[in-house]
Amino acid sequence: MHIRNKCSAAQCSSMDDIRAEIDLLDQAVIRLIGQRYTYVLAAAKFKTSATAVRAPARFKAMLAQRRQWAEQEGLSADAIERLFTDLVNHFIEEEMQHWRQQQT
Repeated sequence: MHIRNKCSAAQCSSMDDIRAEIDLLDQAVIRLIGQRYTYVLAAAKFKTSATAVRAPARFKAMLAQRRQWAEQEGLSADAIERLFTDLVNHFIEEEMQHWRQQQT
């Protein structure tokens, strides 16, 4: 996905410019989270148990990978881990509900 900002951070000449560009980025992030959610729900059809939905080993490995990616981008690994922990825990609950509905 390519985000078409009107100007780079260095080219912004006011706080209004900065806020507008941040809003564009946030909208793209939310759109991507929505796309991620569709894959989460699709994954439920491949899960054979509630433990498979929760996948604690995969969750731990995923967080470690996100921490590494954060560090590569010069971001706080702790902050990114918290963000993904909250997001993925929410999606796990959504997937669990979806999985249970498929079992009946």
